[in-house]
Amino acid sequence: LEFTQQVCPEIKASLSKELDIMVVPSFTSIETAVNCRNESESGLQVAAQDISQYTEGAYTGEINANMLKELEVDAVLVGHSERREIFKENDEIIAAKLKTALAANIPVILCCGEPEAIRDAAKTDDYVSNQIDSALESVKQGNFCFTNIAGMIVIAYEPIWAIGTGKTCDATEANRVIKLIRNKLAEIINEEAAAKIRILYGGSVKAENIEEIINQSDIDGALVGGASLKADSFLKIVTKSATAEASAC
Repeated sequence: LEFTQQVCPEIKASLSKELDIMVVPSFTSIETAVNCRNESESGLQVAAQDISQYTEGAYTGEINANMLKELEVDAVLVGHSERREIFKENDEIIAAKLKTALAANIPVILCCGEPEAIRDAAKTDDYVSNQIDSALESVKQGNFCFTNIAGMIVIAYEPIWAIGTGKTCDATEANRVIKLIRNKLAEIINEEAAAKIRILYGGSVKAENIEEIINQSDIDGALVGGASLKADSFLKIVTKSATAEASAC
């Protein structure tokens, strides 16, 4: 509550409409964030951290699409690195969650990224391409209409080895991988849609490096981790992002 109370007025008062700003709280804080968003009319968006692949049934502890719609979330994360690494969610589970969210008309932030062993073995390109291919091909086979796909899917590239480790992915390298992802999207869907789909970078993003990240040719935004936990550092990142966007126009 304290975080959203600090963030919402600042966003409403000082930021342009060029940026989409979103917070992704724990399930127990979603309602509070949504209420603050609605009351402040700040334009802040709220996403959930995960979604069940099951739409109904006896799955104790799962949060399904209908529950998220009742909470009025704007989007949901699917395939976050911690879900993949800690909870062992494989490509099949990620694809199922993606399909479930889209079927419920909930926009998805689809996360992808390689662990350190894959990076060290110079297999990043194939690994990340396969993650995108697996998720979207399954959706395509489910007869999902890709006409408005750019408004329903955002991709977030988050190299696992650069999250919370102190290691950073060079902005130009992140841009290279993101361009690779965009090319893969063009293969699966089409070039026009691929150009419109926003692709974010996540991995030790902070106020000190956000401008370099945002100014890359194929990076459309950032998925911020630890630096977003405090309102002041989060707002610094938002402000610098807005400045970088304005300079690029």
